[in-house]
Amino acid sequence: MVGEIAEIALMTNSLGAGDETAEAADLSLAPVIERAKAGDMAAFEQIITCHQHRVLSIAWRMLGNREDARDAAQEVFLRVYKYLRGYKAEQRFTGWLYRIAVNVCNDLARKRNRADLFSSIEDELEAGRLDALASEDDVERAAIKSQQQAMIAQALATLSKKERTAIVLRDLEGLETEEVARILGSSQTTVRSQISAARAKIKAFHDRLIKEQRGVER
Repeated sequence: MVGEIAEIALMTNSLGAGDETAEAADLSLAPVIERAKAGDMAAFEQIITCHQHRVLSIAWRMLGNREDARDAAQEVFLRVYKYLRGYKAEQRFTGWLYRIAVNVCNDLARKRNRADLFSSIEDELEAGRLDALASEDDVERAAIKSQQQAMIAQALATLSKKERTAIVLRDLEGLETEEVARILGSSQTTVRSQISAARAKIKAFHDRLIKEQRGVER
């Protein structure tokens, strides 16, 4: 079981967040956030620049569609602008922002046909619209990265909304379980259960995909 968890962690971590931690980002942006709260539009644009990639990443992984992700990201930053003055410095800004992102994605998913949300994954893959490959110069590594991205994207579509949200925040965005629980308004025990179930489903999807591929090769 430990080996299976490690395997899933490796697969999901390969699609994870950037090198800078959420905590480091919060600390470095603290003065900028205060200026933005005071109405400095240049400071607010700096916040957008710093966080737009990760907000888009969360939205794409939760919604499975690039256009929906763009719409969601736009709405996220509209809400951030609207409610920024209510943000308190003692809060984790990234946690506050991600909570807004999760709520926006859930709202959009309810408004649109759930069956259609992941219908364009193959189109997204063929168009090369998944996250940037690890290395454009290393063809083999890039191909493996692309295959992993495609598998995770398809596997995410098999999860429940709560499982998908939990594993996107925990394994793909690299947040601690405690932070994920705060964002989702849930207990750490519940989040761990959701993540465990999501990892098991991804593992099952991965094993089934490999088995099918080997069958085709034969």
